[in-house]
Amino acid sequence: MSGTGERTTGAVGIDELLERVRSGYRRIGPRDAYEAARTGDALLVDIRYAALRDRDGLVPGAVVVERNELEWRLDPQGSHRVPEATSHDLRAVVICNEGYASSLAAESLHRLGLHRATDLIGGFQAWRAAGLPVLPVSE
Repeated sequence: MSGTGERTTGAVGIDELLERVRSGYRRIGPRDAYEAARTGDALLVDIRYAALRDRDGLVPGAVVVERNELEWRLDPQGSHRVPEATSHDLRAVVICNEGYASSLAAESLHRLGLHRATDLIGGFQAWRAAGLPVLPVSE
């Protein structure tokens, strides 16, 4: 970007970027994500920052990995991976607060070879609105 605020050639806005990213995989709704996790077909990954988790609570069974650590923690070949990240076939369902940052995160996981990665439509707020379980953060 130049100092005058002009867009560089090929630049896109965030809305177009989200549309492009989301066209590369199938997103999942709250009830389907709940069922996939319940049956062991998916790992729920909560990337919300601590203040939001403290304020709103936790998704039961979700692995908490803040966004800035996601790729390191879910890379099956990485030395800092979570124990659940054993295969590129892992179906990770990324959860952010409202379903925007998680789309970009899921696309990043696809670049690492996690071809089944997806994100939760509407994020944590949609999960809660669907009446799905939420645990309070213990103090």
